[in-house]
Amino acid sequence: MPTFRTLRVVEILAERTGLQRVRLDDGSRAYSLTQLTGTVSVSDEVVVNTTAVDLGLGTGGWHVVHWNLARRELSQPGPGHIMKVRYTSLQADTGAAEELLPTASMRPDAGMPHLGGVPILVGSLHSQLGVAAAVIAHLRPGTRVSYVMTDGAALPLALSDLVADLCERGLLCGTITAGHAFGGDLEAVSVPSALQIAVELQHAELVVCVMGPGVVGTDTTLGTTSVEVAAVLAAVDRLGGTPVPMVRASSADARARHRGISHHTRSALALVAMALDVPIPPELADQVVDIGHHRAVVIEPPDVATALEAVRMTVTTMGRGPTDDPGFFRAVGAAAQHAVDLLAPPGTVAPA
Repeated sequence: MPTFRTLRVVEILAERTGLQRVRLDDGSRAYSLTQLTGTVSVSDEVVVNTTAVDLGLGTGGWHVVHWNLARRELSQPGPGHIMKVRYTSLQADTGAAEELLPTASMRPDAGMPHLGGVPILVGSLHSQLGVAAAVIAHLRPGTRVSYVMTDGAALPLALSDLVADLCERGLLCGTITAGHAFGGDLEAVSVPSALQIAVELQHAELVVCVMGPGVVGTDTTLGTTSVEVAAVLAAVDRLGGTPVPMVRASSADARARHRGISHHTRSALALVAMALDVPIPPELADQVVDIGHHRAVVIEPPDVATALEAVRMTVTTMGRGPTDDPGFFRAVGAAAQHAVDLLAPPGTVAPA
């Protein structure tokens, strides 16, 4: 059951679209998702959900503002009639690109959409997005990269400092939140639809599809949100995109199940019936048995630390950077290199 407390806001720590971070009168910190609960001000009394912090879970020590007692009512009309976080007290009309920006190819009588071979990088950790985007920018500046955020972890895109940084640096041409995730430039009802929207409406040359911050794992084969990777890869293949799995790997994780090729990746790939090309760096070549019936594509990635420095970004995974856990960063770098290799050089005109 959730736990709630009533506290008072004493300081606004940071603000951006969709998010406020505040300090409370007991010294704790909280964030407010303004798309759901509106803004808060200093001296406002707020009800905060403290459950995750009480349990020592991965919200980074932040409570969540559930309601601002300083207001009696809140009206924030949405653009359409598609609800997200449905059937909870915080359900919101976010609208959806499918209803707001219809194209002929989105209608049921148009047949199954086709993604035209666009490479779709599919991963299971949010930090993979930052590494992939930096490497793509390093290898092929100006590439139009869309980010599709699934609802496998955090639902509000506004929580992601990483996405805010990538957008500020111009490394993403757009964001799409799928399923119950919300707050992207465009909203989508499902991940397959989000992929179509990225290609057709945001004109993405390359798409990165990965959940938001946070991943749930239970040290069981299937009890992890990372198995959603299997369904995404299958959808990409069926829709005529080019699926590119981003292997989760580590050379530093204290947990044996995540060292080398993580069991999260092994489990997800085992659920994919068709055989895929799986990019891996040379040091993982002796672990090809872990990718089952799929084809290993051994690729030497670019220097990821250099790519991150070039775009002035710091990306960590479980608090570790490229020098602390080179295995993680090189695995993502190999996938990004493979995806870029599938693209034509910038400015190339397709033959008539």
